[in-house]
Amino acid sequence: MGYLAEEQQLDDPLALEHQVCFSLAVASRMVIGLYRPVLAPLGLTHPQYLVMLALWQFEPLSVGEIAQMLELESATVSPLLKRLEASGLVVRERAAENERRLTVRLTPQGRELRSQAESIPAQMMERLGLDMGQLQDLNSALQQVITKAGRAEAGEPGSKSGDGSG
Repeated sequence: MGYLAEEQQLDDPLALEHQVCFSLAVASRMVIGLYRPVLAPLGLTHPQYLVMLALWQFEPLSVGEIAQMLELESATVSPLLKRLEASGLVVRERAAENERRLTVRLTPQGRELRSQAESIPAQMMERLGLDMGQLQDLNSALQQVITKAGRAEAGEPGSKSGDGSG
């Protein structure tokens, strides 16, 4: 990095490069940035792509189910769904059994888009320079972080929160 002597950085628990939060934030921004040109031909943003992934796997879903799967608030998901509906990829319908529940289904165009999207994982492996095993290991480690952070956030016994590691 060059800002401090390396021996100082190794001893400093608050050194920027030692902070997991910093590494995750930068990695997230950079990886999502790599998705932009891959998703552009499909007419999707990264958040819209995540919604479509959920629907391709589990359609039909309620707005609340999509929000829960993506770890987002329903108020964040609703505008994404409106844009996807305006693009002709999904349809939002009131559930017959519960008028308050909004169900989301793919249109034929939304289903067809899946075949184009099937090349995205391979394109991302190439862009990242990682093989399938490396990506699976990374994803497994990130899933552990997500699970443990969720437990800590919920205050579950045995989870460590506030331990000072960034």
